[in-house]
Amino acid sequence: MTATHNRPYQVERPSTRADQIGRVLMGVDALLTLGALATGFALVAASDDAHLLTEMWRTLGYIIFAGLWAIIAVQPRRQWGIWELLLVHKVAITAFALFNLNVEGGLQHVLIDGWLVVSTGLAYVLCRGWQAWRPLLQVPSQP
Repeated sequence: MTATHNRPYQVERPSTRADQIGRVLMGVDALLTLGALATGFALVAASDDAHLLTEMWRTLGYIIFAGLWAIIAVQPRRQWGIWELLLVHKVAITAFALFNLNVEGGLQHVLIDGWLVVSTGLAYVLCRGWQAWRPLLQVPSQP
């Protein structure tokens, strides 16, 4: 009987140029989201009591999104699940906005969140973001 040892799943790294472009896109998205944070605080300040907590909740959410994009900009292949969470959320909100273009801010959300879908999806491919899952994958080694 032969013993089977596990070795890490082997993957190819992206080219340096592709990796840099993807990381820059994620850094830009993080910075743009910080800009949305500043705008959000202005909306909180102008909000009536009925919408104050909702506006603040939404505004503070920008910190989370900016942080997630910053994390994957720094370590794009070490944080499993973050890419996918960002993409699922942004695709969902973009689709919802597309079906609600007649609502105030509908087109704005399509453009902004659509950009985030495209830039994050492109960076995911350029940086090979799916490789973050590789520590969870094991293949048997050859004897």
